[in-house]
Amino acid sequence: MPMIKTKKGSDMISAIEAVKAINDARSSEVVIDTMTANRYWKSVSNNQEMDSPIFGAMGKASSVSLDLALSQPNKKIVVLDGDGSLLMNLGSLITVAGVEPENFLHFVFKDGAYWTTGGQHIFGNGKFDLSAMASDAGYRSAHSLEDLETLVSELPTLMKQDGPIFVSIKVIDPKRAGEPFIGSTKNAMEKLSQSTVYIRRLTNA
Repeated sequence: MPMIKTKKGSDMISAIEAVKAINDARSSEVVIDTMTANRYWKSVSNNQEMDSPIFGAMGKASSVSLDLALSQPNKKIVVLDGDGSLLMNLGSLITVAGVEPENFLHFVFKDGAYWTTGGQHIFGNGKFDLSAMASDAGYRSAHSLEDLETLVSELPTLMKQDGPIFVSIKVIDPKRAGEPFIGSTKNAMEKLSQSTVYIRRLTNA
């Protein structure tokens, strides 16, 4: 499957810039947000009725989103995943590619850290390519984006393409951006229960 690496500008993307760009390109798509994107999405989303945040369940956003894509084939499912999260469930790439859901768009925020558990560095960061893994697994196409200009220009096309599509977005490590750590593991069971409520609402919609 084709893998596309694109870099036009030199400025790195902040996570908040990335989620704003995705929201601006969104219309009626269902958005499943977790980890890094989860910190910002609610504050920028223009359609919260179609949002389903996944709290504290690292590695599960891709699998939950696949289930939703299969149960709601007429709705576009957009996943806002994290690199540390995906590393905890790499097998989901094989599963998604094998099922071939055309309504599946998988964004991964690549900041090189397990931010939700304290910002620990991902060992081996820089030695692996998640987009290449997705391409080898069999995603219809895989993209690696590193600047805001390219992200904004590519989003309208990505939103319309048949999936499964994989998009790695290189974003600034929140620690480098000077952001305070807010662990999503606090009140984890309560937040996981909230995630279940969101998923059930969308499944029954």
